Amino acid sequence: MVKRGVKPGNVTFSTIISCARSCYLPNKAVEWFEKMQSFGCLPDDVTLSVMIDAYGKLGDVAMAMSLYDRARTEKWRLDNVTFSTLIKMYGVAGNYDGCLNVYEEMKALGVKPNLVVYNTLLDAMGRAKRPWQAKAIYRELIKNGLFPNRATYGSLIHAYGRARYCDDALIVYKEMKEKGMDLNTQLYNTLLAMCADIGFTDQAFEIFEDMKSCDTCSPDSWTFSSLITIYSCIGEVAEAERMMTEMIESGFEPTIYVLTSLVQCYGKAKRNDDVVKTFNQLLDMGIEPDDQFCVCLLNVMTQTPKEELGKLIDCVEKANPKLGSVVRYLVDGPEGDGEFRIDASEIFGSVTDGVRRAFCNSLIDLCVNLDLLDKACVLLDLGLTLEIYTDIQSKSQTQWSLHLRGLSVGAALTAFHVWINDLSKSFESGEDLPPLLGINTGHGKHRYSEKGLAGVIESHMNELNAPFRESPDKAGWFLTTQNLRHQVLALHQFLLCHDLRCGNSNK
Repeated sequence: MVKRGVKPGNVTFSTIISCARSCYLPNKAVEWFEKMQSFGCLPDDVTLSVMIDAYGKLGDVAMAMSLYDRARTEKWRLDNVTFSTLIKMYGVAGNYDGCLNVYEEMKALGVKPNLVVYNTLLDAMGRAKRPWQAKAIYRELIKNGLFPNRATYGSLIHAYGRARYCDDALIVYKEMKEKGMDLNTQLYNTLLAMCADIGFTDQAFEIFEDMKSCDTCSPDSWTFSSLITIYSCIGEVAEAERMMTEMIESGFEPTIYVLTSLVQCYGKAKRNDDVVKTFNQLLDMGIEPDDQFCVCLLNVMTQTPKEELGKLIDCVEKANPKLGSVVRYLVDGPEGDGEFRIDASEIFGSVTDGVRRAFCNSLIDLCVNLDLLDKACVLLDLGLTLEIYTDIQSKSQTQWSLHLRGLSVGAALTAFHVWINDLSKSFESGEDLPPLLGINTGHGKHRYSEKGLAGVIESHMNELNAPFRESPDKAGWFLTTQNLRHQVLALHQFLLCHDLRCGNSNK
Protein backbone atom coordinates (compact mmCIF):
# COMPACT_ATOMS: atom_id res chain seq x y z
CA MET A 1 0.00 0.00 0.00
CA VAL A 2 2.79 2.40 0.93
CA LYS A 3 4.89 1.38 -2.10
CA ARG A 4 2.02 2.27 -4.39
CA GLY A 5 1.80 5.71 -2.83
CA VAL A 6 -1.51 5.16 -1.12
CA LYS A 7 -1.42 7.13 2.10
CA PRO A 8 -2.84 5.15 5.05
CA GLY A 9 -5.57 6.95 6.94
CA ASN A 10 -7.26 6.55 10.30
CA VAL A 11 -9.32 3.59 9.08
CA THR A 12 -6.16 1.73 8.06
CA PHE A 13 -4.42 2.26 11.38
CA SER A 14 -7.59 1.56 13.35
CA THR A 15 -8.04 -1.73 11.48
CA ILE A 16 -4.44 -2.87 12.05
CA ILE A 17 -4.56 -1.84 15.74
CA SER A 18 -7.84 -3.68 16.22
CA CYS A 19 -6.29 -6.74 14.51
CA ALA A 20 -3.33 -6.61 16.89
CA ARG A 21 -5.72 -6.42 19.82
CA SER A 22 -7.72 -9.42 18.57
CA CYS A 23 -4.47 -11.37 18.21
CA TYR A 24 -3.46 -10.49 21.82
CA LEU A 25 -0.46 -8.48 20.61
CA PRO A 26 -0.65 -5.22 22.60
CA ASN A 27 2.97 -4.42 21.73
CA LYS A 28 2.05 -4.38 18.02
CA ALA A 29 -0.95 -2.18 18.76
CA VAL A 30 1.31 0.34 20.49
CA GLU A 31 3.85 0.14 17.64
CA TRP A 32 1.21 1.05 15.00
CA PHE A 33 -0.42 3.63 17.24
CA GLU A 34 2.88 5.47 17.59
CA LYS A 35 3.34 5.45 13.79
CA MET A 36 0.12 7.37 13.18
CA GLN A 37 1.56 10.82 13.83
CA SER A 38 4.33 10.36 11.23
CA PHE A 39 1.60 9.80 8.61
CA GLY A 40 -0.32 12.85 9.76
CA CYS A 41 -3.17 10.81 11.26
CA LEU A 42 -4.96 11.72 14.48
CA PRO A 43 -6.54 8.78 16.32
CA ASP A 44 -10.27 8.91 16.91
CA ASP A 45 -12.09 8.00 20.12
CA VAL A 46 -12.45 4.34 19.17
CA THR A 47 -8.72 3.91 18.52
CA LEU A 48 -7.78 5.77 21.68
CA SER A 49 -10.14 3.57 23.68
CA VAL A 50 -8.43 0.48 22.30
CA MET A 51 -5.05 1.92 23.29
CA ILE A 52 -6.09 2.18 26.95
CA ASP A 53 -6.41 -1.59 26.84
CA ALA A 54 -3.11 -2.04 24.97
CA TYR A 55 -1.03 0.16 27.27
CA GLY A 56 -2.70 -1.41 30.31
CA LYS A 57 -1.83 -4.92 29.16
CA LEU A 58 1.79 -3.86 28.62
CA GLY A 59 1.95 -2.44 32.15
CA ASP A 60 2.40 1.17 31.03
CA VAL A 61 0.15 2.45 33.80
CA ALA A 62 0.96 6.12 33.30
CA MET A 63 -0.02 6.13 29.61
CA ALA A 64 -3.12 4.01 30.20
CA MET A 65 -4.31 6.29 33.00
CA SER A 66 -3.56 9.41 30.98
CA LEU A 67 -5.77 8.11 28.16
CA TYR A 68 -8.45 7.00 30.61
CA ASP A 69 -8.56 10.49 32.16
CA ARG A 70 -9.11 11.90 28.65
CA ALA A 71 -11.78 9.28 28.03
CA ARG A 72 -13.75 10.39 31.07
CA THR A 73 -13.39 14.07 30.21
CA GLU A 74 -14.20 13.70 26.50
CA LYS A 75 -16.78 10.93 27.05
CA TRP A 76 -15.24 8.30 24.78
CA ARG A 77 -17.02 5.04 24.20
CA LEU A 78 -15.21 2.33 26.18
CA ASP A 79 -15.98 -1.37 25.93
CA ASN A 80 -15.91 -4.24 28.41
CA VAL A 81 -12.41 -5.32 27.44
CA THR A 82 -10.96 -1.90 28.23
CA PHE A 83 -12.71 -1.71 31.59
CA SER A 84 -11.55 -5.22 32.44
CA THR A 85 -7.95 -4.22 31.69
CA LEU A 86 -8.27 -1.10 33.85
CA ILE A 87 -9.63 -3.14 36.78
CA LYS A 88 -6.81 -5.66 36.40
CA MET A 89 -4.24 -2.86 36.18
CA TYR A 90 -5.48 -1.30 39.43
CA GLY A 91 -5.54 -4.73 41.07
CA VAL A 92 -1.92 -5.49 40.13
CA ALA A 93 -0.94 -2.10 41.58
CA GLY A 94 -2.77 -2.96 44.81
CA ASN A 95 -5.27 -0.11 44.39
CA TYR A 96 -8.40 -2.14 45.14
CA ASP A 97 -10.57 0.91 45.73
CA GLY A 98 -9.55 1.99 42.22
CA CYS A 99 -10.88 -1.35 40.91
CA LEU A 100 -14.25 -0.66 42.48
CA ASN A 101 -14.28 2.94 41.25
CA VAL A 102 -13.71 1.81 37.65
CA TYR A 103 -16.49 -0.75 38.06
CA GLU A 104 -18.93 1.91 39.32
CA GLU A 105 -17.91 4.35 36.56
CA MET A 106 -18.48 1.61 34.02
CA LYS A 107 -22.04 1.05 35.22
CA ALA A 108 -22.67 4.80 35.40
CA LEU A 109 -21.71 5.08 31.72
CA GLY A 110 -24.28 2.42 30.85
CA VAL A 111 -21.73 -0.27 29.93
CA LYS A 112 -23.06 -3.62 31.11
CA PRO A 113 -20.33 -5.75 32.75
CA ASN A 114 -19.71 -9.09 31.11
CA LEU A 115 -18.37 -12.26 32.76
CA VAL A 116 -14.73 -11.29 32.10
CA VAL A 117 -15.20 -8.01 33.96
CA TYR A 118 -16.86 -9.76 36.89
CA ASN A 119 -14.14 -12.41 37.05
CA THR A 120 -11.41 -9.76 36.96
CA LEU A 121 -13.11 -7.86 39.75
CA LEU A 122 -13.62 -11.02 41.84
CA ASP A 123 -9.94 -11.85 41.46
CA ALA A 124 -9.00 -8.35 42.65
CA MET A 125 -11.27 -8.60 45.70
CA GLY A 126 -9.69 -11.94 46.53
CA ARG A 127 -6.23 -10.39 46.45
CA ALA A 128 -7.54 -7.55 48.61
CA LYS A 129 -8.96 -10.05 51.15
CA ARG A 130 -12.40 -8.49 50.84
CA PRO A 131 -14.65 -11.56 50.71
CA TRP A 132 -17.77 -9.58 51.59
CA GLN A 133 -17.34 -7.49 48.44
CA ALA A 134 -16.62 -10.60 46.38
CA LYS A 135 -19.89 -12.06 47.65
CA ALA A 136 -21.84 -8.91 46.70
CA ILE A 137 -20.27 -8.84 43.23
CA TYR A 138 -21.09 -12.51 42.69
CA ARG A 139 -24.72 -11.91 43.64
CA GLU A 140 -24.88 -9.07 41.11
CA LEU A 141 -23.39 -11.37 38.47
CA ILE A 142 -26.16 -13.91 39.04
CA LYS A 143 -28.82 -11.19 39.20
CA ASN A 144 -27.73 -9.91 35.78
CA GLY A 145 -28.39 -13.32 34.23
CA LEU A 146 -24.77 -14.41 33.75
CA PHE A 147 -23.58 -17.94 34.39
CA PRO A 148 -20.39 -18.42 36.45
CA ASN A 149 -17.62 -20.39 34.80
CA ARG A 150 -14.57 -22.13 36.22
CA ALA A 151 -12.64 -18.85 36.50
CA THR A 152 -15.52 -17.34 38.49
CA TYR A 153 -15.57 -20.20 40.97
CA GLY A 154 -11.78 -20.20 41.20
CA SER A 155 -11.72 -16.49 42.08
CA LEU A 156 -14.41 -17.06 44.73
CA ILE A 157 -12.49 -19.94 46.32
CA HIS A 158 -9.37 -17.78 46.47
CA ALA A 159 -11.33 -14.85 47.93
CA TYR A 160 -13.14 -16.93 50.55
CA GLY A 161 -10.19 -19.22 51.28
CA ARG A 162 -7.65 -16.48 51.89
CA ALA A 163 -10.06 -14.68 54.23
CA ARG A 164 -11.01 -17.96 55.99
CA TYR A 165 -14.68 -17.76 54.97
CA CYS A 166 -14.73 -21.52 55.26
CA ASP A 167 -18.45 -22.21 54.87
CA ASP A 168 -18.71 -20.02 51.76
CA ALA A 169 -15.60 -21.58 50.19
CA LEU A 170 -16.91 -25.11 50.76
CA ILE A 171 -20.27 -24.19 49.18
CA VAL A 172 -18.44 -23.00 46.06
CA TYR A 173 -16.30 -26.15 46.05
CA LYS A 174 -19.36 -28.41 46.20
CA GLU A 175 -21.09 -26.43 43.46
CA MET A 176 -18.05 -26.87 41.22
CA LYS A 177 -18.07 -30.61 41.84
CA GLU A 178 -21.80 -30.84 41.15
CA LYS A 179 -21.25 -29.11 37.81
CA GLY A 180 -18.40 -31.47 36.92
CA MET A 181 -15.72 -28.77 36.99
CA ASP A 182 -12.18 -29.85 37.80
CA LEU A 183 -10.06 -27.99 40.32
CA ASN A 184 -6.35 -27.42 39.87
CA THR A 185 -3.71 -28.00 42.52
CA GLN A 186 -3.70 -24.34 43.55
CA LEU A 187 -7.43 -24.36 44.32
CA TYR A 188 -7.18 -27.61 46.26
CA ASN A 189 -4.27 -26.18 48.26
CA THR A 190 -6.23 -23.00 49.02
CA LEU A 191 -9.07 -25.10 50.43
CA LEU A 192 -6.74 -27.37 52.42
CA ALA A 193 -4.77 -24.46 53.90
CA MET A 194 -8.04 -22.80 54.92
CA CYS A 195 -9.32 -26.01 56.56
CA ALA A 196 -6.00 -26.46 58.37
CA ASP A 197 -6.14 -22.92 59.73
CA ILE A 198 -9.79 -23.10 60.81
CA GLY A 199 -9.66 -26.66 62.13
CA PHE A 200 -12.08 -28.23 59.62
CA THR A 201 -10.32 -31.59 59.77
CA ASP A 202 -13.02 -33.85 58.32
CA GLN A 203 -13.58 -31.54 55.37
CA ALA A 204 -9.83 -31.37 54.72
CA PHE A 205 -9.49 -35.15 54.59
CA GLU A 206 -12.47 -35.38 52.22
CA ILE A 207 -10.97 -32.73 49.91
CA PHE A 208 -7.60 -34.49 49.96
CA GLU A 209 -9.15 -37.81 48.93
CA ASP A 210 -11.00 -36.02 46.14
CA MET A 211 -7.76 -34.43 45.02
CA LYS A 212 -5.94 -37.77 44.88
CA SER A 213 -8.68 -39.21 42.67
CA CYS A 214 -8.54 -36.25 40.28
CA ASP A 215 -6.87 -36.78 36.89
CA THR A 216 -6.05 -33.12 36.31
CA CYS A 217 -3.73 -32.47 39.25
CA SER A 218 -1.71 -34.14 41.99
CA PRO A 219 -0.58 -33.18 45.53
CA ASP A 220 2.47 -30.96 45.82
CA SER A 221 4.61 -29.77 48.72
CA TRP A 222 1.97 -27.32 49.98
CA THR A 223 -0.68 -30.02 49.90
CA PHE A 224 1.30 -32.29 52.17
CA SER A 225 2.21 -29.35 54.40
CA SER A 226 -1.45 -28.59 55.09
CA LEU A 227 -2.27 -32.22 55.89
CA ILE A 228 0.74 -32.56 58.20
CA THR A 229 -0.32 -29.35 59.96
CA ILE A 230 -3.82 -30.74 60.56
CA TYR A 231 -2.57 -34.06 61.89
CA SER A 232 -0.06 -32.24 64.09
CA CYS A 233 -2.66 -29.90 65.55
CA ILE A 234 -4.96 -32.79 66.53
CA GLY A 235 -2.04 -34.76 67.96
CA GLU A 236 -2.12 -37.63 65.44
CA VAL A 237 1.61 -38.41 65.48
CA ALA A 238 1.45 -41.60 63.43
CA GLU A 239 -0.66 -39.97 60.70
CA ALA A 240 1.59 -36.90 60.59
CA GLU A 241 4.63 -39.16 60.19
CA ARG A 242 2.84 -41.22 57.51
CA MET A 243 2.02 -38.07 55.57
CA MET A 244 5.64 -36.95 55.92
CA THR A 245 6.79 -40.25 54.45
CA GLU A 246 4.31 -39.95 51.57
CA MET A 247 5.55 -36.42 50.92
CA ILE A 248 9.17 -37.57 50.67
CA GLU A 249 8.23 -40.58 48.50
CA SER A 250 6.44 -38.17 46.15
CA GLY A 251 9.72 -36.34 45.62
CA PHE A 252 9.24 -33.34 47.92
CA GLU A 253 11.72 -32.32 50.60
CA PRO A 254 10.16 -31.29 53.95
CA THR A 255 10.11 -27.52 54.38
CA ILE A 256 10.63 -25.55 57.57
CA TYR A 257 6.84 -25.15 57.70
CA VAL A 258 6.43 -28.95 57.75
CA LEU A 259 9.15 -29.46 60.34
CA THR A 260 7.60 -26.76 62.54
CA SER A 261 4.30 -28.65 62.42
CA LEU A 262 6.05 -31.90 63.37
CA VAL A 263 7.73 -30.23 66.35
CA GLN A 264 4.31 -29.02 67.46
CA CYS A 265 2.92 -32.54 67.08
CA TYR A 266 5.72 -34.18 69.05
CA GLY A 267 5.39 -31.51 71.73
CA LYS A 268 1.69 -32.26 72.19
CA ALA A 269 2.52 -35.96 72.49
CA LYS A 270 5.26 -35.23 75.09
CA ARG A 271 7.86 -36.79 72.78
CA ASN A 272 10.64 -34.31 73.42
CA ASP A 273 13.38 -36.58 72.08
CA ASP A 274 11.60 -36.47 68.72
CA VAL A 275 11.42 -32.68 69.00
CA VAL A 276 15.21 -32.59 69.36
CA LYS A 277 15.59 -35.12 66.52
CA THR A 278 13.44 -32.96 64.20
CA PHE A 279 15.39 -29.85 65.18
CA ASN A 280 18.67 -31.57 64.32
CA GLN A 281 17.15 -32.77 61.04
CA LEU A 282 16.36 -29.17 60.17
CA LEU A 283 19.97 -28.13 60.85
CA ASP A 284 21.33 -31.09 58.86
CA MET A 285 19.24 -29.95 55.88
CA GLY A 286 20.91 -26.54 56.05
CA ILE A 287 17.69 -24.78 57.01
CA GLU A 288 18.03 -21.88 59.42
CA PRO A 289 15.36 -21.86 62.16
CA ASP A 290 13.04 -18.89 61.66
CA ASP A 291 11.02 -16.92 64.22
CA GLN A 292 7.95 -19.14 63.82
CA PHE A 293 10.03 -22.25 64.51
CA CYS A 294 11.40 -20.63 67.67
CA VAL A 295 7.85 -19.82 68.81
CA CYS A 296 6.98 -23.48 68.30
CA LEU A 297 9.94 -24.54 70.47
CA LEU A 298 8.75 -22.14 73.18
CA ASN A 299 5.25 -23.60 72.99
CA VAL A 300 6.65 -27.09 73.46
CA MET A 301 8.52 -25.83 76.53
CA THR A 302 5.27 -24.51 78.04
CA GLN A 303 3.94 -28.10 77.91
CA THR A 304 7.08 -29.67 79.42
CA PRO A 305 7.93 -30.32 83.12
CA LYS A 306 10.81 -28.22 84.42
CA GLU A 307 13.09 -31.20 84.91
CA GLU A 308 12.88 -32.04 81.17
CA LEU A 309 13.51 -28.56 79.82
CA GLY A 310 17.29 -28.84 79.48
CA LYS A 311 17.40 -30.55 76.08
CA LEU A 312 14.85 -28.08 74.69
CA ILE A 313 16.81 -25.09 75.99
CA ASP A 314 19.81 -26.39 74.06
CA CYS A 315 17.73 -26.31 70.85
CA VAL A 316 16.50 -22.76 71.55
CA GLU A 317 20.07 -21.57 72.20
CA LYS A 318 21.21 -22.96 68.85
CA ALA A 319 18.21 -21.46 67.02
CA ASN A 320 18.38 -18.03 68.67
CA PRO A 321 21.20 -17.45 71.18
CA LYS A 322 19.64 -14.30 72.69
CA LEU A 323 16.31 -16.06 73.19
CA GLY A 324 18.15 -19.06 74.60
CA SER A 325 19.86 -16.94 77.24
CA VAL A 326 16.52 -15.44 78.31
CA VAL A 327 14.90 -18.87 78.55
CA ARG A 328 17.82 -20.30 80.50
CA TYR A 329 17.65 -17.32 82.84
CA LEU A 330 13.98 -18.08 83.51
CA VAL A 331 14.65 -21.74 84.20
CA ASP A 332 17.97 -21.51 86.06
CA GLY A 333 18.80 -17.84 86.54
CA PRO A 334 19.24 -15.59 89.60
CA GLU A 335 16.72 -13.14 91.02
CA GLY A 336 16.31 -9.63 89.62
CA ASP A 337 14.85 -8.46 86.34
CA GLY A 338 17.14 -5.66 85.16
CA GLU A 339 19.07 -7.56 82.51
CA PHE A 340 16.08 -9.81 81.89
CA ARG A 341 13.92 -6.89 80.79
CA ILE A 342 16.67 -5.51 78.54
CA ASP A 343 17.32 -8.87 76.91
CA ALA A 344 13.61 -9.55 76.39
CA SER A 345 13.19 -6.09 74.84
CA GLU A 346 16.03 -6.82 72.41
CA ILE A 347 14.34 -10.08 71.39
CA PHE A 348 11.01 -8.38 70.67
CA GLY A 349 12.82 -5.72 68.68
CA SER A 350 14.65 -8.28 66.52
CA VAL A 351 11.75 -10.56 65.50
CA THR A 352 9.24 -9.89 62.74
CA ASP A 353 6.07 -8.01 63.65
CA GLY A 354 3.86 -11.00 62.88
CA VAL A 355 5.35 -13.11 65.69
CA ARG A 356 6.09 -10.53 68.39
CA ARG A 357 2.86 -11.27 70.24
CA ALA A 358 3.43 -15.02 69.88
CA PHE A 359 6.92 -14.63 71.41
CA CYS A 360 5.58 -12.56 74.29
CA ASN A 361 2.63 -14.91 74.89
CA SER A 362 4.87 -17.98 74.94
CA LEU A 363 7.45 -16.46 77.27
CA ILE A 364 4.71 -15.37 79.68
CA ASP A 365 3.18 -18.87 79.54
CA LEU A 366 6.59 -20.30 80.42
CA CYS A 367 6.90 -17.89 83.37
CA VAL A 368 3.45 -18.87 84.66
CA ASN A 369 4.28 -22.57 84.37
CA LEU A 370 7.50 -21.97 86.30
CA ASP A 371 5.58 -19.99 88.98
CA LEU A 372 7.41 -16.78 88.10
CA LEU A 373 4.53 -14.28 88.26
CA ASP A 374 6.88 -11.36 88.78
CA LYS A 375 8.73 -12.16 85.53
CA ALA A 376 5.41 -12.68 83.76
CA CYS A 377 4.36 -9.20 84.88
CA VAL A 378 7.64 -7.74 83.61
CA LEU A 379 6.97 -9.29 80.19
CA LEU A 380 3.36 -8.10 80.16
CA ASP A 381 4.45 -4.56 81.05
CA LEU A 382 7.11 -4.73 78.33
CA GLY A 383 4.49 -5.95 75.87
CA LEU A 384 2.28 -2.98 76.72
CA THR A 385 5.19 -0.53 76.51
CA LEU A 386 6.20 -1.85 73.06
CA GLU A 387 2.52 -1.96 71.98
CA ILE A 388 2.65 -5.70 71.43
CA TYR A 389 -0.54 -5.64 73.49
CA THR A 390 -2.96 -2.74 73.21
CA ASP A 391 -6.23 -1.77 74.85
CA ILE A 392 -6.15 -4.51 77.47
CA GLN A 393 -7.84 -2.23 80.02
CA SER A 394 -10.58 0.30 79.33
CA LYS A 395 -12.52 2.71 81.54
CA SER A 396 -15.79 4.57 81.16
CA GLN A 397 -18.06 6.26 83.69
CA THR A 398 -20.26 3.15 83.89
CA GLN A 399 -17.80 0.27 83.41
CA TRP A 400 -14.16 -0.68 83.80
CA SER A 401 -13.16 -3.63 81.67
CA LEU A 402 -10.34 -6.09 81.11
CA HIS A 403 -9.99 -7.36 77.52
CA LEU A 404 -8.20 -10.71 77.21
CA ARG A 405 -9.02 -11.72 73.66
CA GLY A 406 -5.91 -12.60 71.66
CA LEU A 407 -3.85 -13.41 74.75
CA SER A 408 -2.52 -16.84 75.62
CA VAL A 409 -3.74 -18.50 78.81
CA GLY A 410 -0.65 -17.45 80.78
CA ALA A 411 -0.76 -13.89 79.46
CA ALA A 412 -4.49 -13.66 80.24
CA LEU A 413 -4.00 -14.88 83.82
CA THR A 414 -1.14 -12.41 84.29
CA ALA A 415 -3.22 -9.55 82.88
CA PHE A 416 -6.04 -10.55 85.23
CA HIS A 417 -3.73 -10.38 88.27
CA VAL A 418 -2.35 -7.00 87.16
CA TRP A 419 -5.88 -5.64 86.71
CA ILE A 420 -6.93 -6.85 90.16
CA ASN A 421 -3.85 -5.15 91.58
CA ASP A 422 -4.76 -1.90 89.76
CA LEU A 423 -8.32 -2.10 91.09
CA SER A 424 -6.95 -2.58 94.59
CA LYS A 425 -4.79 0.53 94.28
CA SER A 426 -7.76 2.52 92.95
CA PHE A 427 -9.89 1.39 95.88
CA GLU A 428 -7.19 2.12 98.44
CA SER A 429 -6.63 5.61 97.01
CA GLY A 430 -10.33 6.43 97.43
CA GLU A 431 -11.15 6.53 93.73
CA ASP A 432 -14.81 5.84 92.98
CA LEU A 433 -15.37 2.53 91.24
CA PRO A 434 -17.94 2.39 88.41
CA PRO A 435 -21.28 0.54 88.69
CA LEU A 436 -19.94 -2.37 86.64
CA LEU A 437 -16.70 -4.30 86.27
CA GLY A 438 -16.27 -6.67 83.35
CA ILE A 439 -13.82 -9.16 81.86
CA ASN A 440 -14.02 -9.91 78.13
CA THR A 441 -12.42 -13.22 77.13
CA GLY A 442 -13.93 -13.39 73.64
CA HIS A 443 -16.63 -15.93 72.86
CA GLY A 444 -14.61 -18.23 70.60
CA LYS A 445 -12.24 -21.04 71.35
CA HIS A 446 -9.01 -22.16 69.73
CA ARG A 447 -9.68 -24.13 66.56
CA TYR A 448 -8.04 -27.28 67.93
CA SER A 449 -8.78 -26.75 71.62
CA GLU A 450 -11.50 -28.38 73.68
CA LYS A 451 -11.56 -25.57 76.23
CA GLY A 452 -11.51 -21.91 75.33
CA LEU A 453 -9.94 -19.02 77.21
CA ALA A 454 -13.31 -18.21 78.80
CA GLY A 455 -13.39 -21.62 80.48
CA VAL A 456 -9.86 -21.25 81.85
CA ILE A 457 -10.53 -17.77 83.23
CA GLU A 458 -13.83 -18.89 84.76
CA SER A 459 -12.14 -21.80 86.54
CA HIS A 460 -9.41 -19.53 87.85
CA MET A 461 -11.90 -16.98 89.19
CA ASN A 462 -13.91 -19.74 90.86
CA GLU A 463 -10.76 -20.95 92.62
CA LEU A 464 -10.15 -17.42 93.91
CA ASN A 465 -13.84 -16.84 94.71
CA ALA A 466 -13.71 -13.68 92.61
CA PRO A 467 -17.04 -11.83 92.37
CA PHE A 468 -17.45 -12.25 88.59
CA ARG A 469 -20.11 -14.32 86.89
CA GLU A 470 -20.65 -15.19 83.24
CA SER A 471 -23.01 -12.78 81.51
CA PRO A 472 -26.14 -14.42 80.06
CA ASP A 473 -26.52 -11.63 77.51
CA LYS A 474 -22.95 -10.98 76.34
CA ALA A 475 -20.99 -14.03 75.15
CA GLY A 476 -17.46 -14.21 76.55
CA TRP A 477 -18.10 -11.55 79.23
CA PHE A 478 -17.83 -11.99 82.99
CA LEU A 479 -19.42 -9.25 85.07
CA THR A 480 -19.85 -8.35 88.72
CA THR A 481 -23.43 -9.26 89.54
CA GLN A 482 -24.03 -7.30 92.78
CA ASN A 483 -25.23 -3.71 93.08
CA LEU A 484 -22.59 -1.02 93.51
CA ARG A 485 -22.24 -1.18 97.30
CA HIS A 486 -22.13 -4.98 97.54
CA GLN A 487 -19.89 -5.16 94.49
CA VAL A 488 -17.29 -2.88 96.05
CA LEU A 489 -17.43 -4.62 99.40
CA ALA A 490 -17.12 -8.07 97.84
CA LEU A 491 -14.25 -6.95 95.61
CA HIS A 492 -12.48 -5.29 98.51
CA GLN A 493 -12.78 -8.43 100.61
CA PHE A 494 -11.46 -10.47 97.69
CA LEU A 495 -8.43 -8.20 97.33
CA LEU A 496 -7.71 -8.40 101.07
CA CYS A 497 -7.80 -12.19 100.98
CA HIS A 498 -5.79 -12.52 97.75
CA ASP A 499 -2.83 -10.18 97.58
CA LEU A 500 -2.03 -10.64 93.90
CA ARG A 501 0.43 -7.83 93.40
CA CYS A 502 3.06 -8.53 90.78
CA GLY A 503 5.91 -8.42 93.26
CA ASN A 504 4.51 -11.40 95.17
CA SER A 505 5.24 -14.25 92.76
CA ASN A 506 4.78 -16.90 95.45
CA LYS A 507 1.11 -15.97 95.70
